[in-house]
Amino acid sequence: MKQLKLQGKVIATGLAFPEGPVAMADGSVLVVEIQGGWLLRVGPDGSKQRVAQLGGGPNGAALGPDGHCYVCNNGGFSWRSDDGFTRPTGPSADYDGGAIQRVNLATGAVENLYTQCEGVPLHGPNDLVFDGDGGLWFTDFGKTYEDRMLRGAIYYARTDRHEIRRVAHPVLTPNGIGLSPDGNTLYMSETETSRLWSYPVTGRGQLGIAPWPSPNGGQLVHGLAGYQRFDSMALEEGGNICVATLVNGGISVFSPAGELLEFHAAPEGYCTNICFGGPGRRTAFITLSGYGQLFAAEWPRPGLALVG
Repeated sequence: MKQLKLQGKVIATGLAFPEGPVAMADGSVLVVEIQGGWLLRVGPDGSKQRVAQLGGGPNGAALGPDGHCYVCNNGGFSWRSDDGFTRPTGPSADYDGGAIQRVNLATGAVENLYTQCEGVPLHGPNDLVFDGDGGLWFTDFGKTYEDRMLRGAIYYARTDRHEIRRVAHPVLTPNGIGLSPDGNTLYMSETETSRLWSYPVTGRGQLGIAPWPSPNGGQLVHGLAGYQRFDSMALEEGGNICVATLVNGGISVFSPAGELLEFHAAPEGYCTNICFGGPGRRTAFITLSGYGQLFAAEWPRPGLALVG
């Protein structure tokens, strides 16, 4: 395994716990502010433009095939700050559930597409990815309280409001989610276990579920040793899975076969998400959330072109 250091620069500061980066064709990057409740557009010069006020805790974001931005909103966190470093500590005092939101980037209009599935509330939608058929896969992290934890799930939904299904449950703190280049494998990262799991996609919105003793129906790809935590992910064009890693902050790169290929060390421990953009998709845009920064790093291989 290669130990590397991210090479690049901070392109934006002063963000209120940024997450969900989306690289745009004009060179700008959309980010959500989980603490601030906004969707922002960050220009190549570091300028910040407010696109939409989302409220709650906007967490993951992706462009849909219709050109709108879709957001996983976890419902909001409580926060602690020490010497300029901010971290979430639990649900906010006014938390009343999560949502999948759609944002019209031209007007800033926001609408909630889903807040529940078959009567079960969404607890903490976290990250999302579109497939080639316009379907939406997303993780629901669950919710962690001081004395108890609500376990999470993987969901599949359509953007027409007519279909949402829970396809894998229970899952312990599911966070990042991504699809292989051929669309036949769904990957999911668990935060508190620092484990990467895979599921075969067997049909529209359907997964092959492994039997017990798999705790979540997935097949284990890799689990890091020691105390680590996983956050969101992006895939490379060649199929490698790049997982934002907390505690020992950085990007862990895994092969589809489960080999830990590289670790790219970040400047801080709350390295929460990654997306690819720029010429040839060779720039990794990475959110360094504790200190509120967006980082642009040179990447050794092209990232996967996303649907939308």
